[in-house]
Amino acid sequence: MFKKSRSVCVCVCVSNTHHFCFHPSAWTHGDPRKVIYPTDSMGQYCGQGTLEKKPLLFYFNMMKCASPMVLLEFQCPTPQVCVEKCPNRTMTLVTAIGDKQDWEYYRSFCREDPGVKKSVPQILQEKLCPAYLISSKPFLQRCFPSLGKKGEVITVGDQETFNDGEKIRDAKDLVAGMKNATVVMEGRQVAMKIFEDYTKSWYWILICLLIAVVLSLIFIVLLRYLAGIMVWVMIVMVIAVVAYGIVHCSVKYVSLKDTPGANITLQQLGFQPDFSVYLHIRQTWLAFIIILAILEFIIIILLIFLRNRIRIAVELMKEASRAVGYVMSSLFYPIFTFFLLTIVIAYWGVTAVFLSTSSEPVYKVFNETVCPHARETCIPENFTLSKMKTDCPQSECLFAFYGGETPYHKYLIFLQFYNVFLFFWCANFVTALGQMTLAGAFASYYWAPNKTKDMPAFPLCASLGRSLRYHTGSLAFGSLILAIVQIIRVLLEYIDHKLKGAQNKFAKFLLCCMKCCFWCLEKFIKFLNRNAYIMVAIYGKNFCRSACDAFFLLMRNVIRVVVLDKVTDFILFLGKLLIVGLVGIFAFFFFSGHTDAFKGTAPSLHYYWVPILTVLVGSYFIAHGFFSVYAMCVDTLFLCFLEDLERNDGSPERPYLMSEKLLNVLKKKNQAN
Repeated sequence: MFKKSRSVCVCVCVSNTHHFCFHPSAWTHGDPRKVIYPTDSMGQYCGQGTLEKKPLLFYFNMMKCASPMVLLEFQCPTPQVCVEKCPNRTMTLVTAIGDKQDWEYYRSFCREDPGVKKSVPQILQEKLCPAYLISSKPFLQRCFPSLGKKGEVITVGDQETFNDGEKIRDAKDLVAGMKNATVVMEGRQVAMKIFEDYTKSWYWILICLLIAVVLSLIFIVLLRYLAGIMVWVMIVMVIAVVAYGIVHCSVKYVSLKDTPGANITLQQLGFQPDFSVYLHIRQTWLAFIIILAILEFIIIILLIFLRNRIRIAVELMKEASRAVGYVMSSLFYPIFTFFLLTIVIAYWGVTAVFLSTSSEPVYKVFNETVCPHARETCIPENFTLSKMKTDCPQSECLFAFYGGETPYHKYLIFLQFYNVFLFFWCANFVTALGQMTLAGAFASYYWAPNKTKDMPAFPLCASLGRSLRYHTGSLAFGSLILAIVQIIRVLLEYIDHKLKGAQNKFAKFLLCCMKCCFWCLEKFIKFLNRNAYIMVAIYGKNFCRSACDAFFLLMRNVIRVVVLDKVTDFILFLGKLLIVGLVGIFAFFFFSGHTDAFKGTAPSLHYYWVPILTVLVGSYFIAHGFFSVYAMCVDTLFLCFLEDLERNDGSPERPYLMSEKLLNVLKKKNQAN
């Protein structure tokens, strides 16, 4: 039944050749420090090399960061230096230079020591030192003014005004610069609070995820012995969990009826950084009730119309349970797949970082007055002797961004797309290897006349060996086709992002249609590849022949495909929903502190929804990993079952190889019996 495949192995070789042809440039020219450390006006990394003791970036004039050029070039048109600490005092150059102690402190924020002979105007003209210092705090390795509020008045360093060396200004004048130079203050506070919540609750999150693992294993073990009962109990419990959610939301909705301020609408409330505010609004709970009620209605309607088909799907799942029982090691195979995918993702991510940082520092002319050379590229080493400096005496050659004019730098975007393409190819290859390995193991169970004697001693290892030895070309070719479609989708998204400002409605419509078509094509290719790998595992034919055989076999049994296969997928999805729901309810009562039993144990959090959402997402992926083995088993047995029906007729010469229970469900029998 398992034959050697005449697959094309050149795909892997070509992949390796291309990979090591382009990416060494990224590893040679790339420097991740460009995205980790801030860069001063001379292109030096703060906190690195000779500036190791100066990890923070200081802006001479933060108000210059309010310039529109910041949004275009992501660089403030003001000198920037690396400093050891942010200034904790507010003073001007004029006042500091007259006091020996203040001047000693002040000149630590200068680009170079101006000495004692230069006057204040000369220092400012040469931009050796800032005109003023403002009390600041470090954020993202940069010094930003310490803004606060006294009532409705914005303050800096507890003062409502500051001296910029020329005149007295209001502290609010710094706000525009800070908005362009950093994230909005409220967003920063939310991010810091979320990070703090993770540091307090990470071990409890791991415990909840461990509970999800245990529940998934228990569910699978029970499903093996009590498949029929478990399926119906699972369906009832999912309905009960959703119903409980409706009841809980309804109780909350009613309890807030007489609460002051609870009847305002979400539109009136607007965006609030503290998301717990929304839970005190009745309309929030009403939205939850409507969403859960619609979900409950859809589940019940589907169950009513598919109840007879569910009985047939139960028998398939019982057979799959028995197959998994013979190949128990298959339950842990997703860990191996996850390990390989982690390697692929890590290599892609590191290569992407090196590619994005393989550019060179670009310096441009910055000038506060009108200058014909403004924003032109310059060389800082000879700028003082250049014609640009002669034409614009007040101008400076400052670091602007990382880029380059060489052919390598011009085609960096194409290398990034090539790196993404290789990521898709390798990730699809790893996924396909897992599908074919599981399919081979479960197919060996189905086609073995005597399950205990005719199956290999280690079916999963034997299947993995066959896949790697004989079917690598088939895996690579199928993964290549899928990767091509996926990279086209990425290109369409990139084009859509670039054309967001375009007003051509026909172009937008055409692009939307193309994105929709390629999304459907990707789904179809994934479905076809999955079944093609099963046929390769069964017969050992090449990918194209197997894909063709699988497609026509499914088309000849299209009703069975839609009903049996998809109903089984739906039941497995309900299993995921049940596990996520149970773990989610436990996490909600634990982290929210609404239950007295956990009040002394649960950590005090700013946003209790942070660990709850993490637990929900993690539980879903854990359940998905375990149930994907069952799904692959059902799909494999289903194709074997269809092949069995077409190849055999129950006669002594060609007996059915399916189990007696499946024969009874189909009302067929072997004549020999």
